[in-house]
Amino acid sequence: MESPEHKTLILQSALFFSLFLLSVLHVPAQNLPPERVDGFVYKNTPVDSDTIIIEAFYDPVCPDSRDSWPPLKQALRYYGSSAWLVVHLFPLPYHDNAFVASRALHIVNSLDDSATFPLLEHFFKYQGKFYNAQTRNLSRAHVVSEIVKFTTDVVGNSYYSAVKSGFNDTKTDLKTRVSFKYGASRGVYGTPFFYVNGFLLADAGSAIGFRQWKNIIDPLIRAQGL
Repeated sequence: MESPEHKTLILQSALFFSLFLLSVLHVPAQNLPPERVDGFVYKNTPVDSDTIIIEAFYDPVCPDSRDSWPPLKQALRYYGSSAWLVVHLFPLPYHDNAFVASRALHIVNSLDDSATFPLLEHFFKYQGKFYNAQTRNLSRAHVVSEIVKFTTDVVGNSYYSAVKSGFNDTKTDLKTRVSFKYGASRGVYGTPFFYVNGFLLADAGSAIGFRQWKNIIDPLIRAQGL
């Protein structure tokens, strides 16, 4: 049986998170809805009424997001044009550098959208460089500088100035905030979160293996043939 102190802690945590969501969702009317739909489309394939729509909410420095990407990518290769993915960024507040990493992805997407997913995979591969413990004694400015260099490793040194100036552009800050607010409006509170055809999958916050993806998608495709 839970102790009264433990129940109080749970209630306090729930209250804090509720107030936090209210604070991030309260924005000026001119900012929401944004001028474009949020998210990065993975391989711009045609979409029709039979396409299986997958939405993934990712934090670039979240280990569970990292672990969930390879099997999801495998499933997308397997199903081809039958499945369509859009990734939404959801920088978790307890990952100190998640917002900066997410902002880098928005900057790169605006410069060369073909580099967006290579950069996301680069973050997943080397995200340990930007964990809280590894950057605890570094200033925010230093972390931003390191992420600018890290980003140009993917997009090329010719983009260095554009990526660096992107962090001084309020539009990239706003896009990153809108991504978080969009996730919060959909009930997202961790990563990875997956929606299929608009419905949240079970085991939110955990990686899904390739076999699990098949168990989810195969019945949907079979049902379309009835």
